[in-house]
Amino acid sequence: MSWISALAELQQKGEACVLVTIIEERGSTPRNAGSKMVVTADRIFETIGGGHLEYKAMQLAREMIASRSQDTHLERFSLGASLGQCCGGATVLLFEPMGQAQAQIAVFGAGHVGRALVPLLASLPCKVRWIDSRENEFPEHIPAGVEKIVGDEVVDEVENMPPGSYYIVMTHNHQLDLELTAAILKRGDFAYYGLIGSKTKRVKFEHRLRERGLEETLMARMRCPMGLAEVKGKLPVEIAVSIAGEVIATYNASFGQDVKKGESSVAKLLPASRRS
Repeated sequence: MSWISALAELQQKGEACVLVTIIEERGSTPRNAGSKMVVTADRIFETIGGGHLEYKAMQLAREMIASRSQDTHLERFSLGASLGQCCGGATVLLFEPMGQAQAQIAVFGAGHVGRALVPLLASLPCKVRWIDSRENEFPEHIPAGVEKIVGDEVVDEVENMPPGSYYIVMTHNHQLDLELTAAILKRGDFAYYGLIGSKTKRVKFEHRLRERGLEETLMARMRCPMGLAEVKGKLPVEIAVSIAGEVIATYNASFGQDVKKGESSVAKLLPASRRS
């Protein structure tokens, strides 16, 4: 696959990659300026000449992916002195991060608010998994980059998300909401957890979660009601905009931080919405 086809496919999937380009060549080098290579966490597409140069470029690109870097980077390599390649020239590489989702989001529920929210999330630098047991609740057209998941074992999908994920729960069933809440809080490695509902619903859920042995510190990180208080209204799209705003504020505040420390940047945000 050519680098441009690979890049288009990875962008469509929302998979992080780094585009590596030779922008300067001096002396004898394995490839000319303009040569490109696309590097993902486990694959490469095309080549910038092979050998130790390509190995070092792949290593640096994967470090950028792992750290979720969004910054372009220039690196000069002396092929003979530092890399031991026989051509002996020098080259400058440009590293450009591409397709790096700022948030991996699981949305549970394809009801009216979910149908208003998911297209908003899909337009952001986010990778969205939309989950419901009811096939007929999903719209005919799913936004590009959104993965639709239909299955009876909805709670099992919690474990399929990577550490530092965002979870939004808005299903049709309060008991299912409770089971999802327990599974998400037990993981403890979430960057954001929002549960649709009122303050009364939160009090009832906290009581039941205490009975299951959930820690107060984890329950304190749950956003219920969720959404930004400034965005008023109870129409599905108004609630969706409020939730999307809180997601944006959260990933802008916490991007690159280690969510495993148990502190959520949500605590720094505005008070929760008063929606019921």
